[in-house]
Amino acid sequence: FQHLYYWHHLLQWIPLLWVFNHLSDFVVHTGERQDYRGSFGESEILKKHQWRSTGKRTHCCSDCGKRFTSSGIKIHQRIHTREKPYSCTQCGKRFTTSGSLIVHQRIHTGEKPYSCDQCGKSFVGSGKLTLHQRTHTGEKSYGCGQCGKSFTDLSSLTSHQRSRTGEKSYSCDQCGKSFSTSSYLSIHQRTHTGEKSFSSDQCGKRFIRLQTLKSHQRSHTGEKSYSCDQCVKSFSTYSYLTIHQRTHTGEKSYSCVQCGKRYSDKRSLIKHQKIHEGGVS
Repeated sequence: FQHLYYWHHLLQWIPLLWVFNHLSDFVVHTGERQDYRGSFGESEILKKHQWRSTGKRTHCCSDCGKRFTSSGIKIHQRIHTREKPYSCTQCGKRFTTSGSLIVHQRIHTGEKPYSCDQCGKSFVGSGKLTLHQRTHTGEKSYGCGQCGKSFTDLSSLTSHQRSRTGEKSYSCDQCGKSFSTSSYLSIHQRTHTGEKSFSSDQCGKRFIRLQTLKSHQRSHTGEKSYSCDQCVKSFSTYSYLTIHQRTHTGEKSYSCVQCGKRYSDKRSLIKHQKIHEGGVS
């Protein structure tokens, strides 16, 4: 099964970001489950999904103006209402679609059905595998129209663009702090609840974010999967690699609003700002 993806920034269809070998994988991806099992053949499921994907976008979101199909707008509006009807029975985390819940539950079960054919690394979802494979190919298909910087996935591009515009549409209802993405908001809200759903199976240390746990686990294994293509230095996380690469490009994206001094990473900027605050540099 091949799935088309609509990139609203370019107003065009981009084939193909996801390819599915099995009906079950396709159903998980679309988030549509019992509705079709036993009622339609595989070709009918595909036709119905494609109709939803390529159908006329006649419904306009009253909050942001984006257009969707009749079924698509219902799912989209949950972003604004923060409705998350699907709940994980193990940790209580909630999701906007059943497909997202299914992928999340694999974190608890340890199931990783998607494997990289180059390095053997496994992932809980096909989207995660697709992103990982780009670390091997170097593919960065999503470019910023303002600065030309390229990204491996659309969500990273969107986050980058919001960092340029300063747009922060997602606000915490407890402290009022705003964020550029709903995922950043969800992570922040755990600082209020104290929820730490992810634990290291080697030392028992618990973490708010899965990505932080993964980075921590590499301190046990010594794994450094991300290599610089200019000096072959390796790093345990993609973000560390990105920061390192700026030593080659000279890019300094973080600027002090008080004195204008620029830095290649946010941590260095925060350390510098303490000088103005009267703290230790």
